[in-house]
Amino acid sequence: MPPPLQLLLLLFLFLNSSSSAATVTNSTTTTTTTEAPSPSPTPTTHSSSLDPKQLKALQSLNLPTQKPNSICSQPTTTCDLASPFRHLLTLQLLNCSDDVSLSFTALKSLSTLQNLSFINCPIAPIRFPSELSLNLHSFIAVNSLRHLTGVWLSRLVNLTDLTVTNVEVNTSGLYVILGNMEKLKTVTISQANLTGSLPKHIKAKLTHIDFSGNQLKGNIPSSLIALEDLESLNLESNSLDGEMPLEFGDLISLKNLSLAYNSFSGSIPESMAAIPDLVHIDLSNNQLNGTIPRYLADMKGLKYLSLAHNQLHGILPFNASFLKRLEVFKVNGNSDLCYNHTNYSPNVKLGISPCDKHGLPMSPPPAKDSSGGGGGGDSDNNDYGDDSGNDTSKKEEHHHGPSKIVLGLAIGLSSIVFLIVFLVLLSKWCG
Repeated sequence: MPPPLQLLLLLFLFLNSSSSAATVTNSTTTTTTTEAPSPSPTPTTHSSSLDPKQLKALQSLNLPTQKPNSICSQPTTTCDLASPFRHLLTLQLLNCSDDVSLSFTALKSLSTLQNLSFINCPIAPIRFPSELSLNLHSFIAVNSLRHLTGVWLSRLVNLTDLTVTNVEVNTSGLYVILGNMEKLKTVTISQANLTGSLPKHIKAKLTHIDFSGNQLKGNIPSSLIALEDLESLNLESNSLDGEMPLEFGDLISLKNLSLAYNSFSGSIPESMAAIPDLVHIDLSNNQLNGTIPRYLADMKGLKYLSLAHNQLHGILPFNASFLKRLEVFKVNGNSDLCYNHTNYSPNVKLGISPCDKHGLPMSPPPAKDSSGGGGGGDSDNNDYGDDSGNDTSKKEEHHHGPSKIVLGLAIGLSSIVFLIVFLVLLSKWCG
């Protein structure tokens, strides 16, 4: 074979072996990539097992614990991340069955709890272990625990949130409960049959107060007016009286105010003009008198205003644009209060009468109760829909005597009767 041919054959064999080697290399690389993907970060895991003592405590309370490892993932519980066992921080007892009962030993094992709630659990309360009482930050009882005492609640001294609703609380006064709760931020004790007066000394910097639906008496003490951080004050449905404090404007953080269904008298304080962010004002069903302050119209964030069923008088100081931006507006039940009908559309319905030229109500208020709230529309549910008072005045203007048709008929009938009588008499005279 000639030398050039041998060289070509050697070159062909060399290229063929190189190609095969490359194919094997690529195949090996692909296989390696497939079999050994890059490892993903391993998430940090925590023990999901609850402390056996706490698990036993829950079982002794006849609470469902069929899946012990999932207790901490329930919507009614939260746990810490301790190891090797986790501990309960939050426990909510909801719609308890009749066989649920509290025991001191079980509660002592649950002393790690910071938030404890009873919702629709009418079970008998017992004394909490001191460790649990001191560790709790939030305590909620709604329609639960049958009867509580002020002394029982007063032991929860480190609370920041206290809510007791629709549970009877026996106490000589609110100060017994709140006197030592210096960390408290929000307190709701409503529909609890509370008696006595509002506390004259409050150590906590409260942001939310709800004592509605009780039997509290007396006036609003200065201790409440001094709460600069207070955002919500609800004292409705009690037996409170006296005048609203002149210093009410000191509550500069107030957003929601409800004093409805009490016996407050006097005028609405002018100092309230200094509260910039009021959204909700309900002073209805009291004995407030005087005129309605004009500054209320300057409260840009105000959405709810109810002054119904008081003894307010004078001319309503608001225009239609102010009423339009309110969601609820009620002034019915103030018989000496009236409005300037030129400021509103003919369809306005406020539950009060329009004013005459002397600024006095022109007629009795409409019989139909128009106290329903609503937005700025013209629906029948609004307090500014159809003007029944204006309709009454129009009817009076158009009905001073009988109509022309009735009068014409009466004259015609009289003429016919007279003619018949005349003819009868004439026939007798001629006969």
